[in-house]
Amino acid sequence: MDLGTREGRGPKNVTILEVKNLNKRFGGLQAVGDVSFSVKQGSIKALIGPNGAGKTTLFNLLSGVLPPDSGTIIFNSTEVQGMRPYQVATKGMSRTFQHIRLFTHMTALENIMIGRHMHSRAGFVAGMLSLPWTRKEERSVRECSLDIMAFLGIADFADTEATSLAYGQQRALELGRALACEPKLLLLDEPAAGLNMRETAEMAKLISRIRDTGITVLLVEHDMSLVMNISDEIAVLSYGQKIADDKPLAIQKNPEVVKVYLGEEE
Repeated sequence: MDLGTREGRGPKNVTILEVKNLNKRFGGLQAVGDVSFSVKQGSIKALIGPNGAGKTTLFNLLSGVLPPDSGTIIFNSTEVQGMRPYQVATKGMSRTFQHIRLFTHMTALENIMIGRHMHSRAGFVAGMLSLPWTRKEERSVRECSLDIMAFLGIADFADTEATSLAYGQQRALELGRALACEPKLLLLDEPAAGLNMRETAEMAKLISRIRDTGITVLLVEHDMSLVMNISDEIAVLSYGQKIADDKPLAIQKNPEVVKVYLGEEE
């Protein structure tokens, strides 16, 4: 898997994700209310808002973890609302989670190889028989996974048990597993959560490098310094409603956004 700069993922300024009038209720709570926005190919877009704004619920709707009550999700010209997570992933949308979800008793390399196996042809029986073509495919999966680890700067920890890695390295490893699925769109749910200032700065650089390979990024994040420094566009949610969607500088000056975050008018 070549993670160098790629032009083949599609031209910039073309819409890769379009969300139209998306709704999700939990009992009497309107978690996501009539939300619409779009994401351009080759960009970084952020979803921000206070706790309880509906950001993670929206991610769960996009990635198939939850079905929407109504609305449309068009990814790469295909409607994906109501698809299961593995179906969405095969279309080219991968995600990470707010809380790290690694396979704890596997090595770092094995964790990334699991993501890569989504693209392998060998089934369980063929793998058990160790046929020549399955062995060749397994070597390819391993080499690709090592390339991803090198891109992330964690290649030296390939044989280290995942839970033995430092927290920041575990965050990078989770990114690697998502990248192994060869996404066109990468959903990052609070990638800087729990990181110190130095680690957050490194994560910001890493996300920008991922975008530079041609992979589109949509992220939920509370660290406003990271968001403002790397985002091309920002959508703001409050109580499940979209209240703003613009360039970072315009978002910073938006009086409704300032009111939501500071509790008073600018």
